Order: sequence, then C-alpha cells, then structure tokens
Amino acid sequence: MTSDPKPRAAAPEALKPPPLLEGYRPRDNVADELMRPDGTLRPVWQPLIDYLVAQSPDLLARRFARGDQHLRDAGVYYRQYTEDGSTERNWPLSHIPVVIAADEWAALSRGIVQRADLLERIMADLYGPGDLVRQGLLPAEIVAQCPEWLRPMVGARPRSGHYLHFLAFEIGRSPDGSWFVLGDRTQAPSGAGFALENRVATTRMFADHYPGANVERLAGFFRRFRDALNGLKGGEPGRVAILTPGQETDTFFEHAYIARYLGFTLIESGDLRVEADRLAVRTITGPEPVNVIWRRLDSRFADPLELDETSALGAPGMAAALRAGAATMVNALGSGVLEARALLAFLPRIARHYLGEDLALPNIATWWCGQPSEAAYVRDNMKRMMIGPALSTRLPFEIDATTVLGGSFRGQARPSVEEWIARDGAQLVGQEAVTLSTTPVHVDGRLRPRPMTVRVFAARTPEGWTVMPGGYARIGRDDDPTALAMQRGGSVADVWIAGRTPTGPATLADPSPGPFVRRMPGFLPSRAADNLFWLGRYVERAEGRIRLLRAYHGRQAEAGASAQPLLDHLAAYLGPEADPTTPIPPGLPQVLGQARACALRVRDRFSPDGWLALDDLSRATEALSGELRPGDDAVRGLGDLLRRLAGFTGLVHENMFRFDGWRFLTVGRALERADTGADLLRVFADPEAPPGAFDVAVEVADSVMTHRRRYSVETNRSTVIDLLALDDKNPRSVVYQIDLIRGEVAHLPGASTAGRMSRLSSELLRMHTELRVMAPEDVTTRRLTDLRDRVRSLSDRLTAQYLG
Repeated sequence: MTSDPKPRAAAPEALKPPPLLEGYRPRDNVADELMRPDGTLRPVWQPLIDYLVAQSPDLLARRFARGDQHLRDAGVYYRQYTEDGSTERNWPLSHIPVVIAADEWAALSRGIVQRADLLERIMADLYGPGDLVRQGLLPAEIVAQCPEWLRPMVGARPRSGHYLHFLAFEIGRSPDGSWFVLGDRTQAPSGAGFALENRVATTRMFADHYPGANVERLAGFFRRFRDALNGLKGGEPGRVAILTPGQETDTFFEHAYIARYLGFTLIESGDLRVEADRLAVRTITGPEPVNVIWRRLDSRFADPLELDETSALGAPGMAAALRAGAATMVNALGSGVLEARALLAFLPRIARHYLGEDLALPNIATWWCGQPSEAAYVRDNMKRMMIGPALSTRLPFEIDATTVLGGSFRGQARPSVEEWIARDGAQLVGQEAVTLSTTPVHVDGRLRPRPMTVRVFAARTPEGWTVMPGGYARIGRDDDPTALAMQRGGSVADVWIAGRTPTGPATLADPSPGPFVRRMPGFLPSRAADNLFWLGRYVERAEGRIRLLRAYHGRQAEAGASAQPLLDHLAAYLGPEADPTTPIPPGLPQVLGQARACALRVRDRFSPDGWLALDDLSRATEALSGELRPGDDAVRGLGDLLRRLAGFTGLVHENMFRFDGWRFLTVGRALERADTGADLLRVFADPEAPPGAFDVAVEVADSVMTHRRRYSVETNRSTVIDLLALDDKNPRSVVYQIDLIRGEVAHLPGASTAGRMSRLSSELLRMHTELRVMAPEDVTTRRLTDLRDRVRSLSDRLTAQYLG
C-alpha cells in the first residue's frame, strides 16, 4: 500500500501560472507532450504557449472560430454511422496542435522507414516464396485465416517492383517518453488529406504566429509522392487515378480533396473496364488507359470475379489485369494482410531475420496464443481485457474479434471467447493495456491534458521512403478519454514538427527548371460527365420551382374572386406542391438534395466556392421549410433563395474552366430550361388559359422587363410565344437554349464522324432550324407539347452517346 503523496507547496504569486495553464498537471506515470514531469514547459512548446497566453479569451475564441469556419467553408466532414444510417458531421478539430521537436521527429522517421522496408519484405514473401511460414518465423494460421490474404494474387509480382507505396502508422508515446507502434495501416491508409486541411485550418487560426514558428511544411511530401506516382507510368500512355468506393464511405471528402490537390482523376470501380487484361476508364471519348491506381478501397472488394463475389464496388477482371502487369496498384491488392494484429507478435523476430537488427520503433506489447493448451489462459485472463465494459477503460481504441483476428469474423456477429476457442483453438492475439501520452486541448478557456495517438504517413519515392513531417493526432474526449475514434466522439489535431531554424516556403510546384508546357485537362469519366449534366438540370429545375412557387404565393396574397381561376390553374400545374399551408414543399429540398449529391460525386472537379454556395442554398432551403408563412412572407423567402441560387450559378458558370465538364453542366442546365419553358408555354400560353396566365409565363421566365421594353402592347399570346419560344436574343427562350446546346455539343468529341453529324447534333440542328422559321401563330399548344417531348428526347440521345 502506497502512502498519499505530500501536497505541493503553494507557488509564490510571481510564479502563478497564467489562466490558460491554470490547473494543467501531467498525470501520474503518463508522459505529457506539453510539460515535463516537474511541471515545466518543454522548450519546443514555449513559443506557441507564449503566443496563446498573450491572446485574450475573446480573441482566442475568434481565432478558433476562424479555423472552424474554414473547415465548414471547405466542406470538410466525416460520415457518422448509426443504426439508422449515416449523416455528415462537421470535422472535429482540436484547435491546439501537437508540437514535436524536429530532431526527435527525425529519429522517429528513421524508425518508420525501417518498418516500411520490413513490411515490404514481408509482403513480398507472403505473395512470393512463403519462406517466413516455411522456416517457422510466422504461423501459417495467421496468414491462411486472414481474409485479407488473397490467394489469387500469390505470384503476381507488381509491375513497379514494389508492393507498398503509401503507408500510415498509428503511434503513441509510452510513459518513459519513447514511441511505439499501435498499428500498421497498409490496406488503403486514410488521413493524409485530412492532415492537409487540419494544417490549413491551424494556419488560419494562428496566421500571425505560424510563419515564424519554424514548422516544417507538408507540400514537399505531397509533391515528391505525386511525382513518384507519375513516374510509375513508365512512359506509357495512361494516367494516374485515385480509386474511391464512392461518396458513402466515411473518407470520401479526403479522396476528392487529394485528387484535386494532386491533379489526379478520381474514379469509382464502375468507371473501370477490363479488356484483354488492360485497365481503362470509361470516358466520354471511349475507354482511356489508366496505368497507375491509388486504391482507397479494401482489396477484396476490388474484383467480384476473383476476390469477393458479393462486392458491388469492384471491376471484374482487375486481378487478372494486375497479374498481367497492366497497371501499378498503390498499394498492391492483398496488402491488408499486414494489418492483422497477430502479425505484430512476430515482427521483432522477423526484423532480426531480415534486417539483422531490432525494431527501432517497438510494437505495442503483443503475444500469440496459438496452441489449444493455452485455451484456459485465454478464457481466464483475456476475456476481461478484450470483451466487455472493461475494454473502454483499458485500451485507447476499440478492439473486438475483427481487429483481434485480423478480420476473420468480419461481417459476422462478434463471438464469445469460448466460441473463439472452439473455432480456432485459442489462436488469438492478446494485447496489454497501454497508457498513452497526453497533449493539451482547449476546454472552457483552459488547457487540459487528453490522451492522444499520432498517425504518421510514409510514401515511396525513387530515392526511397519519405515521411510526412507531421500528420494528424487523434485525441480522446473529455468524458471518455480513451475514445479516440471520431465515430465515438474523439477529435483530431494538427501535428507541428518545429525546428530551431526557419523553414522556407513549400509548394506543389516542381522546383527544377524546365520548359513551359501547357497541359490540357485530363479525361472526363462518363460518370463524372453524367453527374455534371444532372447537376445542371437539378439546379435549373429548382429555380423553375422556386419561381413558380413565388408566383403562386404572390397571387395568393392578393387573391380576390377574380384571381381564383388563375390560382386554381397554377395549383393544378404545381400539383401536390401547391399546398397553401406549406410555402416550401418537400419536393424543393429534395431537388436541391439531388443537386448536392451530384456535386458531391464530382468534388474533385468542382470549385470549393461553388460547393459552398450550393451547400448554403440547400441548408437555407431546409431552414426556411418550417418558418415561412403563406403569402407575402413566402414571396420574400423564395426571393432570397433565388438570389442565393443566382450566386451559385454565377460562381460556377463564370469561373469554371471551359472544357468538357463545363459543357455537360451547361448542356444540362440549358436542356432543363428548354424543357421547363416549352412546358410552361404549353399550359400558360394556351388560348383557353384563364386571364393572367400570360403574365405568369413571363414572370416565371424572368422576362418581365424585357417584355415591357420589347413590345408596346399588353401581354398577349403572340408576344409571349415570340419572346419565350422564338426570340434567339432572349436567354430564357426555348430557341436560345437549343442554340446553346447545339454550340456546346459541337465541341464535344464525336459530334461528327467522317463529315457526318451525330444523331444528337442532327436533331439539334433540325429543331433549331424549325424554331427559327416559325411565326408565333404557328406555335400551337400541340406543337408546344411536341417540342417539349423532343427536348426530353435529347437527354436520351446524349446519354446514349456519352454517358451510357
């Protein structure tokens, strides 16, 4: 029994800590990043703490808010999974970065490089000669029972000569201050893009401190890796692509962000096709070769033909293409086997075998219970540690049958220890509880210590492995400091590697001089073109509905007995959306939600400002749904939404590069406007329409001022038809849209072949010519119905030619 520690003597008033540090104490037998055991600051932290202490609480709060606002503006999020599905959550940034000295990081990096080399050797053996198992250095069960060991890839030597190109390592600091590895991330490591955004946010918060803080920059790491991936093309025609599972994955934002940052093409498995053991991407110009793929989905989902027949994410034939050397996969299929926690127990011995030296970065203490005779030990001593409520207080991360057995129970209910033993003869991995170091977080105006781990990234370059000078830290929450995962409420922080001398600026630009080369944008996958096309349609559809709803509620506010026939006509056209008690019907947020989903799928090609404007419009619509009252209040609210929508369309259409992606967006918008215009005229320019219907058509088409200036008579059917159907100078007319579509389609590939127009181009020319020679009296209601149907058929023709 130990005696209580003696109380510390009260500090003199002159030594009283500033309010920010008041009450901050390292925990017993726990290393702290900020303070030494005696309570003094570590030198590497001193500049940042001096800066923070000099800020008033209000100013510091505003600085933190600036970083949070940047993350919201940039659309940084993670996907929170619940029993009811998933939702997007704001990125949980812990505002105080973790600061590590550059000389300490250099030593840690050497250990990371050693470990990366070791994992490469192990991977080459597991998918090659199998000497580790044959020589008894690794139990066969660890490999054979791991679902991430892919037998079809055995003997498939990577085209690049290496299995691993990008790795991550979860590391922690032990009570004695040394670092150790909690886990290796070799499958499809995530987080590098989030580390970049964390850095941008912290530099926004500390804009007047960061430039002089001697913090090593991140851009050089990404430039070297980008150049290394481009170098893997080997001079062959083809491109580098990032393969994502899609927008429903929790790290999709990062996939799109990295693709945009590095200039690579973001693809999904549905974009890929395999022909004659060659990999190609479906594009609007036909199949385009791709010869380097940075994979961000689990290996076994990559090919339903050979690896997992239930996968809806893979491309049939991919495994065969890789065996044939058609492309370089980063990382090689099957690399997830290296994440099996059982492997950790054997790494020290394998390191001595391959490298002739001990691991510079030891593992978390691990053992292998591989014999049935040890079943009693497992049952009696490991059940409390590995399953049940005790787990959350003993380990800094979730661990269950999936992580313990390297995934061998993935997709099944978690078994009991007894079931484990019955099935696998106690072939389990036991892990000691670990004590992590703490780092300061800002809570209610004070710094408080919280447990943390750091994710470190390593990339292969022609010169060898390079380690990112930083990463991101995962930090436990206040009420449960061991819950580091964001899914459980943890937060993340930037990691600063601070040196003693100033650091120069770093960018993605190649520092070596060379001739100027203007490169054209990369190919446009059919999926991306389809989403851009429908983004344009959905946004224009939303605008049409808002204008109709505003016209309806404006007339409802002024309704008298004479206005009722027109109001009934409007209500019949709007259908269920014409609910006088619901100014914003559910259909409007749904359309904007569809537009947002399309934009999300092409985030790598989409302006951040455009995304922010669309997201703001969608959120504003949701917020107004339950607030607006019918009549004049609804008119004002809907007008506000129109102005927000105009901001989005202006940002996108004025700033987006005029290439094929922009053309599909523009064609989608114009086609929807032509469809809406023809249908509007069919109903509101009909000779039998009630009084006031002509004015509704002109108002909804946003052409009131143009009509007044163009015609010296009151609104009548001829003026409405002339202005909204036949006037090629009116950007709201049907003929204007057909001409616009015709011009953009002419610039698309395949618009003509051997001097002959495509069916799409021919139909557009025919429609444009017919409209240009018509007079208003020729445009009957029947012709308007036929025109609307022909406009809608254009969508089918375009889809068949480019998007199918």
